[in-house]
Amino acid sequence: MNLDLNTSEPRIMHIDLNSCFTTIEQQANRLLRNRPVGVAAYDSPRGFVLAASYPAKAKGVKLGVTNAEAKVLAPGITIMTPDPSKYREAHKRFKEILLDYTSDVSPKSIDEFVLDLSGSPVLRSGQSVEAIGLEIKQKIYARLGEAVTVNIGIATNRFLAKYAAGFDKPNGLTIITHENLISKYNGMSLVDLPGINVRYQARLHAAGIMTPLDFLAASERTLKKVVFKSVVGSYWYKRLRGWEVDAREFSRKSIGHQYALKQKTTDRLELEKLLMKLCEKVGRRLRSSNYYAGGIHLYLGFEQLKDGIPKHLDYGGHVAGGFETTPYFKSWHKGRKLTNRLYSSKDIFLAAKQLLHEADIPSNVKLMSVNVYDIVPWDPEQLNLFEADRLLSANKHLSNAIDKINNRYGEFKVTPATMADMQGTILDRIAFGGIQDM
Repeated sequence: MNLDLNTSEPRIMHIDLNSCFTTIEQQANRLLRNRPVGVAAYDSPRGFVLAASYPAKAKGVKLGVTNAEAKVLAPGITIMTPDPSKYREAHKRFKEILLDYTSDVSPKSIDEFVLDLSGSPVLRSGQSVEAIGLEIKQKIYARLGEAVTVNIGIATNRFLAKYAAGFDKPNGLTIITHENLISKYNGMSLVDLPGINVRYQARLHAAGIMTPLDFLAASERTLKKVVFKSVVGSYWYKRLRGWEVDAREFSRKSIGHQYALKQKTTDRLELEKLLMKLCEKVGRRLRSSNYYAGGIHLYLGFEQLKDGIPKHLDYGGHVAGGFETTPYFKSWHKGRKLTNRLYSSKDIFLAAKQLLHEADIPSNVKLMSVNVYDIVPWDPEQLNLFEADRLLSANKHLSNAIDKINNRYGEFKVTPATMADMQGTILDRIAFGGIQDM
């Protein structure tokens, strides 16, 4: 059977820093090495684990386990809260090493990079791609520390390189070519493939595709017409065979920030203070990327009530809002397109505040999220003689000046009076995918 595999030499490398947050903490503190360690959003019993060291994982501690559960699973585990400054520094050093080999370096998250070595002068000099991978491991050891290890996957496309990086953790290096592709799929489950979740697996099972080898054997027509019922099926047909379909840059659509409240409340004045700080963080990220926004969205997550809340929608505005009720979770959300451009933190806050005062709050708010969308690059700036645009331009210069001060002397050194007593509230956090603003 002709499987139409890509027979090219593998030139794509996916590098994944093993257990990123805990590994960096173990590098910083020698006493934590070879011990169960968890990094959690909060160190309270109900805080949940964001990352676990390999000794902790071996005892069943994984993402989403509460701190209380982690201490039962791994007695003596050390629970730490995140230290974003360390992780940013590690990300920076990580990237600097990779740029020595090619300018085509794409950060996929705080702990993952993809390299396309096709045009690399190092590769042209005769050094093999495997030798480059081993050399990168040595440089990471020297530059980030002896406790820091990475997994490297090498293949002909991004999908297979990421899949290869999942083998032999920690500290593995795996190459997938057309010659060993079938053996790498053999014995694996569909959800072992990057991008295949439980929902996709159910869809494949319904079509009689039970394993990765079944997936590989399926025709392009079956995947496109029967399983995915769209061009996505064709992408999967090519992806599984080592052909590149993921080397695309997508324009950014929104910028946001969320906060899980430590002190849950229904008090709108307290919520306004938190909202102001969220808006300041969103504003700084928006401005650092030189964007302005045309829309605002507010999301509130509530503590569960004993009695159900009826779902009701159509709160007005351009995007419907309402309660979403399930047996385990309730929330309110609403978005609105605006006629004015959002750039300063003040303008973002005023728009979000209006949404907050339209919200029904049936119980304590436990999660708050602000997003701005319809984002557009500010440059080239179009100016005219209208007063509103002149004021907006002045507002832009003022916001940029405040950002420069805070960038130099520390975040929130210059803040609105509303935030004067909020030091330590809404802590600095890094999401695994939050690398666009670093």
